[in-house]
Parts: sequence; C-alpha cells; structure tokens
Amino acid sequence: MPVRDHRTDPHPATPRLRHLLTTERPRPDAIRTSPRAWRLAVATVCFGAFMGQLDASIVTLTYRPLRNEFHTTLAGVEWVSLAYLLTLVALLVPAGRLSDARGRKLMYLYGFAVFTAASAACGLAPTLTALVAFRTVQAAGAALMQANSVALVTTSAPPGKMRPALGIQAAGQALGLALGPTIGGALVATVGWRWVFGVNVPIGVIALIAGHYLLPRTRQRATSTRIDTAAVLLLAATTTCALLALSIASGLRLPLWTALALAGAAILAGWAFTRRQHTHPRPLVDLALLRTGGIGPGLAAGLCGYLVLFGPLVLVPVDLDRHGTPPLIAGLVLTALPLGFALAATTADRLLPAAWTDQRRSRYGAAGCIAALAVLAAVPQQPALLPGPLALLGLALGVFIPANNTLVMKAIPATAAGTGGGMVNMTRGLGTAIGVAAVTLALHLGGTGTGARTATLVLLAFAALAWALGYASHHP
Repeated sequence: MPVRDHRTDPHPATPRLRHLLTTERPRPDAIRTSPRAWRLAVATVCFGAFMGQLDASIVTLTYRPLRNEFHTTLAGVEWVSLAYLLTLVALLVPAGRLSDARGRKLMYLYGFAVFTAASAACGLAPTLTALVAFRTVQAAGAALMQANSVALVTTSAPPGKMRPALGIQAAGQALGLALGPTIGGALVATVGWRWVFGVNVPIGVIALIAGHYLLPRTRQRATSTRIDTAAVLLLAATTTCALLALSIASGLRLPLWTALALAGAAILAGWAFTRRQHTHPRPLVDLALLRTGGIGPGLAAGLCGYLVLFGPLVLVPVDLDRHGTPPLIAGLVLTALPLGFALAATTADRLLPAAWTDQRRSRYGAAGCIAALAVLAAVPQQPALLPGPLALLGLALGVFIPANNTLVMKAIPATAAGTGGGMVNMTRGLGTAIGVAAVTLALHLGGTGTGARTATLVLLAFAALAWALGYASHHP
C-alpha cells in the first residue's frame, strides 16, 4: 500500500476539518432563493430567544430540591443563577466583537452547541460546585447566542420587514419567559430538577440542525477582533466579588472577614475598571457616552426595571415553599408575572393610545410597578391572592422596559449603536443578578416571618428609583 505524504496531499484531513469548523456553510439554494427564507431564519433565531428566556425564568423553581439534595443554604443555591448571569455580562461584548470578525452564523451555532452540551452536563451534575461550573460554561454559549441574535434577525429581514422580524423575536422571548415557571414547576413536581436543564437538550439539537440549513452567512465582517481582556477581567472581578460579599451576608457559609475582603476587592476592581475605561481607545463602557442625553440615568433606570422583573422569580417560589405550596402550584402562580410582561411587551403598540410618547409610557409603566408592588406588600402571601398583583407588575414592566430602552437607544448616536446595544444588554444582566442577590439577602435578614415583605419593599424601593431616574433623564 502506498504511503500518503501529507505535504503533497491536496486534501489532508486536518485542514479539511479546520475548514469545516471555521467556515460558515451556505444555505441550500432552494432555501436561499425562497421568499420565505428570511422568515425561516428569524424562526431559527427564535429557538435561542425562547431558550434563553425559558432558562432565565425556570431555574429558580429548582432552588428547593437543590437545597435538599446538596444540603446547602439559599445563599449557596443562588449561585446557580448568579454564575450564569455574571458570566453572561462579562462575555456579551467580547462575543459580539468576535462574531463580527469570525462570522455571526458560525459563532451562533457554536453558542448553541456549547449551551446544549452544558445543559446536559448540568442535568448530570454530581455536586453543587459542579453544577455552578457547568452553568458558567452554559452562559458562555448563551453569550455567543445573545450577542448575535439581533444582528442575524436584522441582516436576514428584507427592507421594510425589520420591525415585524424583531417583533417575532420578541414574541419568542416572551413565550419562553411566560412558560418557564409553569414548565419548571411541572418538571420539578414530576421527573425532578435535573430535567429543568435536560429540557434544553432536544430543543438545542433541533436548533443546531435548523441553524445549519436556514441561517444566512455573514456578508460583512469586521477587520479586527481586538478585545480589552483586562477590562473584561476587571468587570468580572468587580461584579463577582460584590455579589459574593452579598451572598456571605445572606447566609453563605464563609467567615465574615471574607465578606469584608471581597467588598474591598470589588471596590478596588471597580475603580481600576473605571480608570481603564477613561484611557482605553476602545472601552467596554463608553463613560463619555453615559454623560450625554440622559443615557446614564436611563440605563440605571433600565437596570432597576430588570431587577424588579427578576426579583420576584426568586421571591415567590422561595416564599411559597416556606408555606408548603407544591412546586407546580408555585410555578402557576409565578407565571402571572412573565405572562403579564409578555402581553404588554408584544401588544402595547396596538393597545396604548398613539399619542403616548415613549417618555409617557416609561413614566406610567414605572408608576404601575410602584402600585403593583405596594399591593403585593399589603396582601397575605397566599397562592390565591398573588397572581393579580404579579400580573399587574408584569404589565407595568412590559410597558416600562421597552419604552425606556427605546429612549436610551434613540439618545445614542448612530455611530455608537453597537456600543449602546451592548450596554443595554449589560444592564439587563446586572439588573437580573442584583435582583437575585438583593431578594436573597432580604429573605435572609427578614427571616421566616417578615422576609417576603422585606424583599417586596426592597423591590418597591428600586421601582421608585426607576421612576425617579426615568423621569429625571427624560424630562424636557
């Protein structure tokens, strides 16, 4: 048998494999030329939109079984959520820049593959530490998906179809957010918490196959992938140290001196991050941009809005569990919040008066959050009484958050739209993470008697801050 010389072989195995793994594959001609091609591409992106929001609203239903199985505290279990959120915040901007240069379709599919494999690993995790580690990997995949979703939608849609395309994607996100608590409660009550993560696997496999055939290749790419790695690490250190300190105060089994050391490290890393943003030519956060047009207060108001949205996703199931409510019932009760948000976010344009500007929607939405949380703090924490104020809170947030984000993006110059979109995504992740940590701390400090009411009042304070920030930043 002749020996093949790899130096003269025109098709060696290694380069072919490298080409396969680093090159975006074209769509079949029958799909590419179809008038429905853009709809198929948008529908494929909706898999990621659905899974991302489903995961965000489903995981908190696993807190009780995780505490029981791994014999730990609520402050320990919350890191199943926090590890995911912090990784997502740190990697969104780098993932976006990498995708602009290497190809959005390619990175999106890699994200799905990582997310799906990590979901399977989460479902098989033998310890809480392993579960948190796998959640970190899962978030890395989610960052690649989220950083590319809007770009894939906008580049797939033909002229005049961008708004409907983005509306379809928003509907996918809303559906995942609304179904998460019900699906999570049903899975925990029947087959166990591990299937909360396992449910992502079949969806991910279908999405990978669909993406390979239905997503378009990247036509225009950036020439540089330079990322300020030091800034990414400083941001991650700041947020992680700060939230670890909060977790220790919330009952995490570590000495008190470590909380003080972590708080000091968070302050130091935050100072270093801010200094670097002033001096770096391509900062992760453009501090000069934050000082113009009310953008800074608008982003802060958005952070408060996401905090108020996701805080109850921890508060309600934990508090109902203390009163002996089954997971399925708790999930059904909690569904009222994301369902209200989904309804408002997808129908507000058609139902609200046309004369209402984004400023007015923002103010009325924040005021509605204050009213809903005031009712939630006043009523007894019983399953029959919670869906009403939770649905009202969801409706108010569904009006406030899109309007506030629109105002922020309108204030950002077109030349900095990508940077502005990245900052909006970062505030969403940070708001979600702080909401989880703040509610956990309030539950711990308030104890079994008044913990839920204390946590609700904390959320009420943040809703009032969102109203004040939004009103100040957008007041003529």
